[in-house]
Amino acid sequence: MAKTRPFDASEYLDSPEAIAAYLSEAFETNDPGFVTDAIGIVARARGMSALAKDTGLSR
Repeated sequence: MAKTRPFDASEYLDSPEAIAAYLSEAFETNDPGFVTDAIGIVARARGMSALAKDTGLSR
């Protein structure tokens, strides 16, 4: 039996360009659930502390 693990998109968002492309695609779907999920994935990829620092918002 083959061993698999769940796919985690955040592992592939390793540059600002990749993140921008991912979010652009999410917003183009006009699906609020997908957009919310994409923002969460980007937050995981960047780390919540770094994201909060970059945006000037609290975690």
